[in-house]
Amino acid sequence: MSLARVRSARGVLGVAAATLLLAAAPAVPTAAAAESETVTVDPTVRRAADGTLTISGTYRCTGATGLVFVSSDIGRPDSTLRHGIGGTHAVCDGAEHTWSNTGKPVDPLDAGPARVQVSVVELNSHGLLLLPRFHAVRQQDVTVTES
Repeated sequence: MSLARVRSARGVLGVAAATLLLAAAPAVPTAAAAESETVTVDPTVRRAADGTLTISGTYRCTGATGLVFVSSDIGRPDSTLRHGIGGTHAVCDGAEHTWSNTGKPVDPLDAGPARVQVSVVELNSHGLLLLPRFHAVRQQDVTVTES
């Protein structure tokens, strides 16, 4: 294969890769959507005797056409280690709803300060791919307490 053909093939592959990356990037919510779509986190996370954590709060979203979930993770404020804690199906009808996710981290998380991240994310089908659209995201410091 000639050097010109190799360069041409690389150029075509580069453009195709860039197009896929741009298509896969989640849409940034508009200012109007950002004001009407919210997620909150209760300041206390409950920890059962067996180590199971329950994180809860409220959400509001609109305009979804795909499946929507409220997902959450938790970790210590000074650590990069995060534990995924459940996922709750969400309804994007513009009304405020409560959510609650429960899960047991592989590494126990004792009572004390923690940081939670919650996302209201929609999965939309684009051909063979499911691409995320974030309706609301929040990070918040919380306290894990024994329940």
